Amino acid sequence: QVQLVESGGGLVQAGGSLRLSCAASGSIFSINDMGWYRQAPGKQRELVATIDNYGTTNYADSVKGRFTISRDNAKNTVYLQMNSLNSEDTAVYYCNADVFRVVTGTYGYYWGQGTQVTVSS
Repeated sequence: QVQLVESGGGLVQAGGSLRLSCAASGSIFSINDMGWYRQAPGKQRELVATIDNYGTTNYADSVKGRFTISRDNAKNTVYLQMNSLNSEDTAVYYCNADVFRVVTGTYGYYWGQGTQVTVSS
């Protein structure tokens, strides 16, 4: 089994910052892409940012210049530094990882349980 556990969400005022973390554990041989997605009430889940195992990043246009994704491969952990938050960033944030499992010998995508980020205006 593979588990992804997010932390760092909460309530913040507009203009403030938060840092999300997501740690992967379990029968992991290696991890390819890792990423953050979010889902606001009444909306579909959307991509926020991704990072591959070489450190190449990709961001949604709505967060470019404000959010920074990074990862610690030794800890199987991905981070999302969020600055200049506004009310439109309010959502449940989910991490995602493309994991190569030792047991199955295959890659598979796994999701965390989500962490709530609420930005008050």
